[in-house]
Amino acid sequence: MSEPPPSPTTELAEVAGGFIHEIKNRVNALSLNVQLLAEDFEAPETPRERRAVRRIERLQAECQKLVDLASDFMRFARSQAISPEPTPLDAVVSRVVDFLSPTARQQKVEITWYPAADLPHVSLDRDLFELCLLNLMLNAEQAMPDGGALTLIGRRERAADRDWVCLDVIDTGQGVPADQLPKLFRPFHTTKPNGHGLGLATTRKIVLAHGGTIDVQSEPGRGTKFTVRLPAAQ
Repeated sequence: MSEPPPSPTTELAEVAGGFIHEIKNRVNALSLNVQLLAEDFEAPETPRERRAVRRIERLQAECQKLVDLASDFMRFARSQAISPEPTPLDAVVSRVVDFLSPTARQQKVEITWYPAADLPHVSLDRDLFELCLLNLMLNAEQAMPDGGALTLIGRRERAADRDWVCLDVIDTGQGVPADQLPKLFRPFHTTKPNGHGLGLATTRKIVLAHGGTIDVQSEPGRGTKFTVRLPAAQ
């Protein structure tokens, strides 16, 4: 029996992923050669050599940006293929909180997690959902350069005749202007100088692939709240 043909979306994701993988390999080769060139100018003596070193450093930085962009795009292209299984949300969130808390404290950001006692399990691809949550928490941390509070709340909600598990991610950061809110989840839209604009787009794609929704509320100067809603596991 022949296999059914892949959907256009799946096929496009595979082609895009393969293309970006090839680009990433070429950039890595370029980066390696730039590194070897840098070793030839390890001890610059003349003004010309010092200018060459500065240009090499810029090339290295741009190569790294391309590698990071390629990695982010591959995650975005492949984030729709999930392998979910019934999972307690507390286990996933606690793992990511434990991972991020030490570096967050160095940035004077205090992370607190409040799970409701009656949370049902949710069908999650743990690896992908951890990436989704990591994106949201890093985004919140970056919005608080002078420190602040990052609060996560897990709660149960009944809507449309079914149970949902909601996760609120709340920061006390700079907030987002109202005219920017509708653009936050668009691919390649970013308000950060060195951002790629794929973190929140990937997050939204992962949430939708799980049958959920994600919303955002924000007020400049007071902070931002992302709410992820996931259907409770049957």
